[in-house]
Amino acid sequence: MSLTYTQLNHPLRVPLAAEVHSRPSLRLRTPELITHLAVYATGDAHLGGDNLRTQQAILASFCAHFGVASISGEAKYFFHDFGRFRLKWECHTEFATYSFVEHNDELNAIVPDDWVGSRIFERVPLRHLPQQWLAELHEKIMVAAHVALVPADSEVEADASLMQIFEGGVLVGSEVLGNGQVWTDFLIQADGFSRFVVKDMAFLDQQAGRVAQRLLEIETYRMMALLGLPHAQRAAPVLNTIESELVTLTAAMTMANNNSAELADTDSEQGMLRQIIDLAARIEKLSLENSYRFSASKAYFTLVNSRIEELREERLEGVPTIEEFMDRRLAPAMNTCEAIVRRQETLAERIAHTNDLLRTRVGIVQEQQNRKILQSMNKNAAQQLHLQQAVEGLSVAAITYYVAGLFQYAGKGLKALGIPLNPDLVTGMLIPVIAGVVWWGLRKMHQRLS
Repeated sequence: MSLTYTQLNHPLRVPLAAEVHSRPSLRLRTPELITHLAVYATGDAHLGGDNLRTQQAILASFCAHFGVASISGEAKYFFHDFGRFRLKWECHTEFATYSFVEHNDELNAIVPDDWVGSRIFERVPLRHLPQQWLAELHEKIMVAAHVALVPADSEVEADASLMQIFEGGVLVGSEVLGNGQVWTDFLIQADGFSRFVVKDMAFLDQQAGRVAQRLLEIETYRMMALLGLPHAQRAAPVLNTIESELVTLTAAMTMANNNSAELADTDSEQGMLRQIIDLAARIEKLSLENSYRFSASKAYFTLVNSRIEELREERLEGVPTIEEFMDRRLAPAMNTCEAIVRRQETLAERIAHTNDLLRTRVGIVQEQQNRKILQSMNKNAAQQLHLQQAVEGLSVAAITYYVAGLFQYAGKGLKALGIPLNPDLVTGMLIPVIAGVVWWGLRKMHQRLS
């Protein structure tokens, strides 16, 4: 019996090997126009929302307009040539991207001066998309961008004419991979889309597609990273309030420590403990609400920096590079998120430390109270011992009295029988002996009981 190599494979070998090839870059040939959308449809995907199923349903709705079969199962990548345009769809953890690509030979007919005018983005693939499907994406679009891949002979330069394409006052550009140039301003234009112009100087095979993909990933991950900023801005006043209450509580503890009468009062300590528990619960709730978003923002920011490095930028005279722009504009926002994370962690540690101090203080108060209780118990025990000793003395006397009485009656009986003795004298002589025997018997009994 012969075995094939596929029968020897681990069940995960094929899907894991295919994972690194599941998101290839687009194959572009100049001139190309790209419309890119990032759909953020499930805001609570990290809490159990099925983002994949939601995104697949949106893709299926799009494909239904063109009578094209969509995907199912666990597929996270889709590519199809619709004739007038090509679509590359990718589903990520929190969003899905749609890259619509159109090769437009009409752009070659545009004279060089028109490349820097408004005509460059007149015929983007967006015009082919069903308006009904776009309406279904209401409040779901996180990123919308156009990319124009232009030929080397286009007069795209960093001058006033290029500013006709971009409405922003700060133009960003650089030479990438040594074979092309990139221009953008990272602003949302009047049409609701950000714009990128990529000049193909001498791109090698697939370099144009990789550059376009890196630019779109930078734009997408930049926006996703900035989702953490509103959380940081909302968390700041809450942290200010908690810090203020903690300072007030600590001051109250200091005053109580300086007051010896207060030290013996547990009511204030119980109130302080309730306050510190409330502060700890609030900071924990805040941390849980922000933990995923801040961690995701940090990961997206790392991806942005990684994609920028892959561009291998070289400076173009007079304009900042993409890396410089992100260092000035995106990095401060991410630093704000990092500062809030550190502040939450520090405040939680301070609350825990204050809680330990307060519990130590309560322990000291309880020890003092226990010491007083023990002292009171010792005093009561001593009093009971003295009382018991007094009772034992009375018991010896009473028992001696009754026993002596019995001997006296016995002596009188013997005298009545004719025996010559004096009962009173004999009884008086036996009283010390009886008392000694009774005392000795009681001592032995106590010893056995103890």
